[in-house]
Amino acid sequence: MARALRTLVVDDEQPVLDELVWLLGRDDRIGTIDTARSGTEALRRLDVGDIDLLFLDIAMPGLTGIDIARLLDKFKSPPQIIFVTAHDAHAVEAFDLNAVDYLLKPIREERLRESVRRAVADAVTGAGDPDDTIAVELAGVTRFVSRSQVTHAEAQGDYVRLHTLDGSSHLIRTPLGSLAEEWASAGFLRIHRSLVVNRAHILEVRMSSGRASVVVPAVGGRTSELQVARRHTRALRELIGEHTP
Repeated sequence: MARALRTLVVDDEQPVLDELVWLLGRDDRIGTIDTARSGTEALRRLDVGDIDLLFLDIAMPGLTGIDIARLLDKFKSPPQIIFVTAHDAHAVEAFDLNAVDYLLKPIREERLRESVRRAVADAVTGAGDPDDTIAVELAGVTRFVSRSQVTHAEAQGDYVRLHTLDGSSHLIRTPLGSLAEEWASAGFLRIHRSLVVNRAHILEVRMSSGRASVVVPAVGGRTSELQVARRHTRALRELIGEHTP
């Protein structure tokens, strides 16, 4: 990483603000840390234009965190956003706004560090660009598939099969583990030892008797249901903002 991330933490509750600043101060990937107690104060600080990473509460008087995120979309170089909230109702909307992560209070330090890791990966590689393309071979012809069109990836021996929104699938020669790590900052989540799913295309998360599955689009208006392994269920539930026992 060329430099530590210049960070702004926004929350209307001073104890939460203090705790986040303290935890972030323990992470050497974080540089200067500014704070704001309201959306209006945050926008004034963001207008300066030198913030790399924004930790943003959602439920605040006046401008909410969602309001601020929408306004940032008009900025020429908006910071990366990590939502920090006690509420899970806005998780899907948050990721529609290209948030790096969505953290539930109370914050666990190891979970916070994972969020910073994702932000650093985006800052260094630009891997969060949904228009990245993958070269695939089809009948001797090289085609380019937009990563944003991939709904999920499935391990098949030494290969990975990419499933796309148009119903096509393509084999690429790479281990699923490597792909999962490389694409994590672009919104892909490991849900099984043989499956990685694009969280941008998750239509439903279904829970039954402690087991989870996700529903993604398939061709012709149909859907596909993908089973989530037990060891990955906690990560999925955290992603959608659901507390785990």
